[in-house]
Amino acid sequence: MKLKIADSKEQVAKEFSEYFKDLVSGDDTTHVALSGGSTPKIVFDYLASTFGNEIDWSKIKFYWGDERCVPPTDPDSNYKMTVDHLLSKIDIPSFNVFRVLGENEPEGEAERYSQVLDTELPKENSMPQFDLVMLGMGDDGHTVSIFPDSIALWDASENCVVATHPDSGQKRVTLTGKIVNNAKSVAFLVTGAGKAEKVQEILKKQKNFELYPASLVHPTDGELTWFMDKDAAKGIS
Repeated sequence: MKLKIADSKEQVAKEFSEYFKDLVSGDDTTHVALSGGSTPKIVFDYLASTFGNEIDWSKIKFYWGDERCVPPTDPDSNYKMTVDHLLSKIDIPSFNVFRVLGENEPEGEAERYSQVLDTELPKENSMPQFDLVMLGMGDDGHTVSIFPDSIALWDASENCVVATHPDSGQKRVTLTGKIVNNAKSVAFLVTGAGKAEKVQEILKKQKNFELYPASLVHPTDGELTWFMDKDAAKGIS
């Protein structure tokens, strides 16, 4: 595990974008699972403005780690956020973008998206393998859309399942732990003082850290990197 601690959110975006550019610089297709949330907005803006013309986007295929069960035009849609902050600003073929159809019936969409991963991704350990999974972490320690009250979903046998937000009741389609931990590289993007307590508990294995889904991210054979600003990392730096 690597820790990359920056002075600001903007510096996190810069450091991750440089990491991303290096990761996708080879000749092979790179399969990437994107994250929603506030930090990726800054990252996507930086990627598009700084490396938009330097990266060969035709060699990158984008998927989502989780998606709210809403239409693609809804403000809650992770896909819409990515379109607004990245996809609309770069030259990427539409057939390289595999969105979760949030407007569909959730259980059926989780099954469909599981099949998309089986079809599109290379296999390793008899499972679909991403080259990179981008993750965020909530103030409650959740990651993708697996929350502490439904942490058992992490160990589901499916590639994707339906999760329910514990407060709003909103349905979401999410990757499961076996897919996250099978990736070649996993990158957490965590910023803000509101995340510091859970970051400290997880990384220092304190209190009830094992109750937080983010603590279960341990790539089987891949690399795990935490990109954080100093506010999020103040308990460990």
